[in-house]
Amino acid sequence: MDAVDRDAIAEAIRRAESRTAGEIVVVVEGAASSYRTVPVVLALTLALLVPWPLIALTMASAQRIFLIQLICAAALLAGLLWYGRGGRFVPGFVKRRRAHDAALREFVARGLTRTSGRTGVLLYVALQERYAEVVADSGIDGLVDAGRWEAIIEPLITAAREERLTEGLIAAVDAAGALLAEHVPPRPSDVDELPNKVILL
Repeated sequence: MDAVDRDAIAEAIRRAESRTAGEIVVVVEGAASSYRTVPVVLALTLALLVPWPLIALTMASAQRIFLIQLICAAALLAGLLWYGRGGRFVPGFVKRRRAHDAALREFVARGLTRTSGRTGVLLYVALQERYAEVVADSGIDGLVDAGRWEAIIEPLITAAREERLTEGLIAAVDAAGALLAEHVPPRPSDVDELPNKVILL
């Protein structure tokens, strides 16, 4: 995502917020988690199986078997950490849970819980997990049916898969702005409380 893309998204946020008292924050994260523990556990579990065929089929000493096991553990660990990068061995439901937790953390960290009227909305995307979510504060969440948030997320995920992330984010911001404008119209005393920019992590 280059400067032109970031500026286009920032302009979309500014345009959307001009029609509402709500606040929109966009966060795009490369990965919600590192998932390093899964390849480590898998490598060490497989290394536990190494001695059994050696004990059954050879007359190797305990020291030699232990050394072979250590070498196998190191090789498995290196190979699985390399091949398993990006969470390749991690079940989808674990990735979704980690990405959801990361979205909630970002919601708090970006100050969306401190907006006037509690009408902040976070558009969160985790690229590695292929996950996107809208997190809305209490002042707006109860007013909008969950299906309408989902209708924003599905085209965004499709756009990200097709490498049209900027286009998808702009459309999602416009749609979120329209929902906010419907339920939280602008107030005369309204001020822009949060930065209008995409946050890349």
